[in-house]
Parts: sequence; C-alpha cells; structure tokens
Amino acid sequence: MPKLTKTFVDSLAIPESQPTFAWDDKVSGFGIKVLPSGKRKYVLKYRTHGGRSGRQRWLALGTHGPVTADQARVLAKSALATVAEGGDPQDNRQATATAPTLADVWSRYERDHLCLRKKSTQRNYETIWRDRVKPAFGKQRVQDITRGDVDAFHKRLSNIPYQANRILALLSKLMNLAEEWEWREGTNPCRHISKFREKPRQRFLTLSEIAEVRKASDRLAATGEITQSAANILELLLLTGARSGELASARWEWVDWDTQVIALPDSKTGEKTIYLSNSAIEVLREQYARSHDQEYIYPGRSAGKHIHNLRKPWARICQEAGLEGVRVHDLRHTAASLALGSGTSLAIVGRLLGHSQVQTTLRYAHLDTDPALQAANSIGDRIRPSAPIARDHKVSVEGDPSSR
Repeated sequence: MPKLTKTFVDSLAIPESQPTFAWDDKVSGFGIKVLPSGKRKYVLKYRTHGGRSGRQRWLALGTHGPVTADQARVLAKSALATVAEGGDPQDNRQATATAPTLADVWSRYERDHLCLRKKSTQRNYETIWRDRVKPAFGKQRVQDITRGDVDAFHKRLSNIPYQANRILALLSKLMNLAEEWEWREGTNPCRHISKFREKPRQRFLTLSEIAEVRKASDRLAATGEITQSAANILELLLLTGARSGELASARWEWVDWDTQVIALPDSKTGEKTIYLSNSAIEVLREQYARSHDQEYIYPGRSAGKHIHNLRKPWARICQEAGLEGVRVHDLRHTAASLALGSGTSLAIVGRLLGHSQVQTTLRYAHLDTDPALQAANSIGDRIRPSAPIARDHKVSVEGDPSSR
C-alpha cells in the first residue's frame, strides 16, 4: 500500500455494503476506513503492551476533510509512542470522555449533602448553581478547572460583590468534595482567590420615615394596591425585628397569646422566640380576623402555602412614601436601632433578635437620629442649662462659609 495522501484517499472507491480499509506503508497500523455512506475516517490499529499477545485496539483519529492525512499521521505516531511506553491511548480517551464534570459533583452533593440543609439554604444554593455556577462550569471536567478559570469568573461578578463571594463559597465547597471523592487531584482552585470587600448595609428608618411608611401602607391597603396581609406582616416585622422568612412561615399553633410570643421550632439559628409587644399583639389580632382558619398566619395564594414575596408590596410602599434604597430586611435593622437607642442593652436586643453572639447585635447598633439627638441635648442641658441657642436667630461664625 502507498503512503496515505489526500489524493490517494479521495480516489478510494465507495463500498456498497461493508466498510473497506487502506493502510499506510510508512506508519504501522495507520489507515483509512471508507464507509458505504462515502465518509472516510482515519484510524489506528494497534496492540496494547504485550506485542502480538496484547489486546488489539482501534483508535479513531478523525474524519477525512476536517483532518488531513498528514495531521492524522502525526496523531497516529503520538498514539504509538504512548503504546511504546506501556500506555493505552483508547483507554485514555475513554477515561477522558467519562471523567466527572462539575455537574456530576453537584448531582452527588445535591443528593447526599444539600438535602440535609435547611430549606431556605437549599433554595439559595439551587439558585446559585442554576443561574451562575452551572452555566460557567457545569459541563467542564472537574479535573480541568483551574485557578485562572475561577479567578476570571469571580472578577466578572464584581458588580455584585456580596453575591459573588457566596457563589465562590459554593464553588469551593464542590471542589473540596471532588477532591474528597477522588474525582480531582491537586489543590482547590478556589483557594487564594481574593474575595470582594463587602460594604455593610446600614440603612434604617428614622421615626419620621416610619410614620410615612405607615401612612403609605394604610393608603395602599385601603385602595387594594397591596393586600391587608402584606401590610400587616410588614408592620409586624418592624415591631418585632423578626426576619421576614420567620414571620412568613409562622403558624397559628406557634402563637401563645398569654405569654405574648411566637415560639418558632426552627430558624436560622435554631429554636427561637419572637416576643410580641402589646402593639404587636394588636397587629396580630387584626390578622387573626383574616386567617385564623388557615394553617399559616400569613397564607399564600395557593392552598396550604404561606406568603412568599414581600418585595413587591414593600417596593410599592417605599415608592408611595418617597423612600429609596430600603430593603425589607432594613425593618429588622430599624427595630434593633430603636431598641438600642432607647437604652436597651445589647444582650436584651440580641435576645429579641435571636442572636447567639453580641458581635452580631453590634452590627445593628446604628442609632436613630431622634434618640441620639435627645441624648446629645441632655448632655448639653446639664453642662449649659442657662444658655440655650435661639432657634430663630442665625449665629454668624467667623470662617463659616454660610456667614459670608
């Protein structure tokens, strides 16, 4: 047989039923397979370690056209070199084809680990995987994911630093498990990736803003733009400092009217007691008239489900009240700030919020302007009781730009 060239391969007749072969006279086992369909495919026939007694194997090298005869010959020589070293190119290819991808890691993690986490955590991780990690790495072999890949991916999320760091944490968890399951060799590619600096969100409502929110809520509920239940739960969130998910999923059976508490069997920090002030009891009784025959205090639109989406009604209230940049969670900030501003100790406020550490409560210690100003005035009145500043008299101070 002559050396395989484009001209020679193109000249080969198309068989009627069974494939035919032509072999190169320079590279042992290198040939061309001609199919009845007219396609021509380069192949390599070889025996694994053991020479003539070894197992005969076939390796596909590519289709004639996209792959030239010279390119196929180079591939054949490389494969034969692997055989000479005791390897098996076909086994290597099959191992590569069946190597676990990150999607395989996620499937096992979802089955064996994620199911043990809280429902809210499950939903959060599932969203991160579906919307962020899977599109970027799902089909990629876990062994092939590099630190450079992860770093570039993380940097593309710089516009959402808080979420980006949570996405990186989940990816790191999956890579650790891949190593633990011996699906990957080497270090976790998420190591040494610098997380984005997270700016603490410190927004809370002043007393005047709270008044505007309550007015807006009443107006919108009266016109039917938001439901009475939505208005009720948002006010109760402000009165209790509870997390929105805690009240949204609360059941009537957990309410103890005598001791004025809602005893949650589970929360972000385990069992938790939500303390109900007299005002909160009044708000809760209003809701009782609407849903006392339901399982949940705040039932959803579907039977047997609780309310979920508070963002839309809250956004409408903020629009009506003229507020910007305020989240539902900021109602919890506000309740904590008001309690701390009234002189309540960190320990007690932490107990109200369900914190296990004082450090966590400290994050909410952003005192409202009114109680802080009252405290400042009380100091001034003690030091200079006879020298109040007349509000209607403008004092000119040298060097003050406003006095020029």
